[in-house]
Amino acid sequence: MNWEVVIPLIVFFVLIFMIGFYASAHVKSKASFLQEYFLGSRELGGLVLAMTMVATYGSASSFIGGPGAAYTIGLGWVLLAMIQVVTGYFVLAVLGKKFAIVARKINAVTMIDFLKERYNSKWVVLLSAVSIIVFLFSAMAAQWVGGGRLIESLTGLSYTTSLFIFAVSVLVYVTIGGFRAVALTDTVQGIIMFIGTSIILIGTIIAGGGISNIIQELVEINPNLVTPYGHDRSLTPIYLSSFWILVGVGVVGLPQVAVRAMSYKNAKAMHKALIIGTIVVGFIMLGMHLSGVFARVVIPGVEVADTVMPLLAMEVLPPWLAGIVLAAPMAAIMSTVDSLLLLVSSAIVKDVYLNYIRPDASDTTVKRLSISVTAVIGILVFFMAVNPPDLLIWLNLFAFGGLEAAFIWPVVLGLYWRGGNKYGAIASMLVGVGSYILIYTIYPEALGMHSVVLPVIFSLITFVAVSLLVKEKDLDHLRNMETKFY
Repeated sequence: MNWEVVIPLIVFFVLIFMIGFYASAHVKSKASFLQEYFLGSRELGGLVLAMTMVATYGSASSFIGGPGAAYTIGLGWVLLAMIQVVTGYFVLAVLGKKFAIVARKINAVTMIDFLKERYNSKWVVLLSAVSIIVFLFSAMAAQWVGGGRLIESLTGLSYTTSLFIFAVSVLVYVTIGGFRAVALTDTVQGIIMFIGTSIILIGTIIAGGGISNIIQELVEINPNLVTPYGHDRSLTPIYLSSFWILVGVGVVGLPQVAVRAMSYKNAKAMHKALIIGTIVVGFIMLGMHLSGVFARVVIPGVEVADTVMPLLAMEVLPPWLAGIVLAAPMAAIMSTVDSLLLLVSSAIVKDVYLNYIRPDASDTTVKRLSISVTAVIGILVFFMAVNPPDLLIWLNLFAFGGLEAAFIWPVVLGLYWRGGNKYGAIASMLVGVGSYILIYTIYPEALGMHSVVLPVIFSLITFVAVSLLVKEKDLDHLRNMETKFY
């Protein structure tokens, strides 16, 4: 085991645990356990909000799977990845003020709280909870795999042992500290991600003999590596454009991102987060994916794409610095996992158990159940990740697409269109998720586009058509909705 690499990671883990224990004091002291555990009592400032969005969105696919895909495909994948620059800005611009105001009016803790109040439908809540649980399990499995592979490549331990170490590390601080622990650790992790990206990009350029030399060698390997179309010219303009739905516009429908838009302290914090988040996301996406492409010259012949970044760091940097840099992908993975864990836990405890099983449950019962469910979910995902797929980015993107197809229109049109109703929302979610799974399974890249595009279009048409054709009968709910939402 290379202790010069491992020790900086151990220091990083200790720091994260300390933050988790600090946050656990707030969980004990706050009057409302649910508000604190799942939303940090809505006290996020601008920097913390920006970094928790960056860290949540910057995941294993950004630091492990994405650069691995760039290594294989070339500069075309960098172009595709840069679509994500506008993500944080777009989410806060669309959801920011209105979503937060409405959430405070109705005392919403989760996105499903918002949907429940907006549509007054048990079926909307249950469909939402099932979608979150199913797709976020897939997303969490991808992150667990990324964390396990990273520790495996650094320590030489077996994959299963590495996976176990990662799972225990995350579960400890998330279970005891809740959302505040997630937000504070995300801030530290976001800063580490920014610094790590800078170091690995500079180190790779130096090791490759400069950018011009790297580009020349890439052309010699395969001229298509330096074109927008990829090594096998599979990245067509239509396919690239369709990614605007998956990792751009559609991100509004991701529960783990949307919930951040209801957790900030005030408008000033949101505006600050818009600027910081956009700059940081842009730099990280560009730096990490460029490093992945340039690694093709520095470390040729890598067979498992998801090991490119750990191997690159250990090749171009001194061991102690590689350990610091490799805390960046570890931070990205952990920051995404912790958010997804809380979302699935809140869907089960807050949105199903408290709404429909035991609405009168005591705070003590809710607290015990929340902590227990969070731990059990982590254990289940661990077992899912024991036999990982070859390229985890595709598992992560599959989950992204499913969540977007389910939630984008019930959330966005629920905020901005009075005419939307529960019938439209239910039909939209069923059509969106059903068509996404069908297209993804039977006819991926239909018409040359990513599998999520047509389902998002189908779900929009369905939401509008059904809402117009089937009228809401609960007039009291309509009047209450008008007062709270518009």
